Amino acid sequence: MPMDAVSALRTGARDLSWWVKDYAYAVRAQLRARGGGGDLDLQEGEGRPIVLLPGIYETWRFMEPLARALHERGHPVHVVAELGDNRRPIAESADRVAALLVSRDLHDVVLVAHSKGGLIGKHVMAFDPEGSRVRAMVAVATPFGGSRYSRLMPTPSLRAFASGDATMRALARAADANARIVSVYGPFDPHIPEGSELAGARNVELAGGGHFRVLADPRVIAEVVRVAE
Repeated sequence: MPMDAVSALRTGARDLSWWVKDYAYAVRAQLRARGGGGDLDLQEGEGRPIVLLPGIYETWRFMEPLARALHERGHPVHVVAELGDNRRPIAESADRVAALLVSRDLHDVVLVAHSKGGLIGKHVMAFDPEGSRVRAMVAVATPFGGSRYSRLMPTPSLRAFASGDATMRALARAADANARIVSVYGPFDPHIPEGSELAGARNVELAGGGHFRVLADPRVIAEVVRVAE
């Protein structure tokens, strides 16, 4: 068998393994989120404030282990309960994030986002006056360049990630915000074949692949700490 074919088989087997582990992580995280009960009080702390922005069909509790780890380091962690499970349009969700920054009088904030949350965060940073309250954003597995799979999806909330969508085009043009973004991603993402590399941002490729499981990579915490501390 030619070496190219052997290499392709190995890569395919590796990606399949990551894919299976990724969905196992997502199922566990969703079950944990649904059984979480009421909101936790994570807003105490002397460190730089953190605002969590989950992905589509995720509540903030999908990111709860990350929230707890950051809170244990002394950071007040704020969640945007008004996002619900994050099905609303990006611009509308960004308005809710901006409203929270104002209502809680937050400044010098670090946004920590997953997937769609990174698009919401960039929208705040690029287009909202309250974006000046944001120091930086660490975005994990965010489709900054869109996803070709989006146009095949059955719901408008998923089709909105197509690169030709008006909001996605506007975000792509808003390059000035990229310097304040750290984009973290794996070498393989089953939801974003284009990848999450963002021109002008700090791009961090992890050793392991996936779309959900990468949230548990210690490098994510390390990048938030680097930005926040």
